[in-house]
Amino acid sequence: MRDLKTLLSATAMALVIALPAAAQTGRIGGTVKDANGQPIKGATIVAENPASAPSSFTATTDDRGRYSMIGLKAGSWKVTASAPGFEAVSGNVPIKTIGAPMPPVDFTLNPGASGPAGALAGVNTKELQGELAKADAMVAAKDYPGAIGIYEAMLAKVPALTALHLQIGGLYRNQKQYDKAIEAYKKVPAGDANADKATIEIGMTQLEMNDLAGAETTLLSVAQSTSANKEVFYNLGEVKFAKGETEEAVKYYQRASDIDPNWGKPLFKLGLARLQKADTAGTLEIMNKVIAVDPNSAEAAQAKGLIEQLKKQ
Repeated sequence: MRDLKTLLSATAMALVIALPAAAQTGRIGGTVKDANGQPIKGATIVAENPASAPSSFTATTDDRGRYSMIGLKAGSWKVTASAPGFEAVSGNVPIKTIGAPMPPVDFTLNPGASGPAGALAGVNTKELQGELAKADAMVAAKDYPGAIGIYEAMLAKVPALTALHLQIGGLYRNQKQYDKAIEAYKKVPAGDANADKATIEIGMTQLEMNDLAGAETTLLSVAQSTSANKEVFYNLGEVKFAKGETEEAVKYYQRASDIDPNWGKPLFKLGLARLQKADTAGTLEIMNKVIAVDPNSAEAAQAKGLIEQLKKQ
């Protein structure tokens, strides 16, 4: 029987091989209209995915209520549309890679309290839309410095667009300029709607820097907040796993999985924890579950490969 180290090495190789596919990007577009079917000009569209870097994208609608975003990594994104005088609407959208068919993501807003877009009062939204489109194109072309320059100029004009600090931080992370990424995240004011998200991103950046102690402290600071999402607990699991504290890691992976039972990433890590204990039956059970609940994920592909290896033993 091949030893555990060989199996873990094979799994690590599978993870490396899977990264290029996961890094591919896609785009979304659509319209925002009122209940009468009239287009809403200047509505704000925000796409968020804590597992991605950048973790958020922002767009505004033109005079026909149209918007588009490009450069979003494949995966599930929470997309929110809001406008002054209307209730915000959110939904989860599976982003596919460029070239894959993607239906329009349209929104209908009903009258209600002003959403986050109220910060755009008095702003030339058509010009803002144009600048966002330029930045998105630069991100897609991997011209990160150019995109950062546009975002910083937009923030100088409209400081309330604090989500742009998250995007800037993510672009610095893509360039492995971690100190600048953390500096960008820290520019989100305390008490802002994006403050906890910024803290989470700082923790994830510290994890990428292999600053395990810093990442643990930062992520624990938001683990008890209402903004603590599955990514917080998953990455706390990553910290504990990297520190060799497998039992503690399992607790956090399980919390992430409890929040989203159909998410393959924490389940896969729970399976690896079983593998570390040479629990073949338990590993196979969890890996099959990964395939069942998240069949199109990179983890499902890795799980299939690992199952085949284990069956050969």
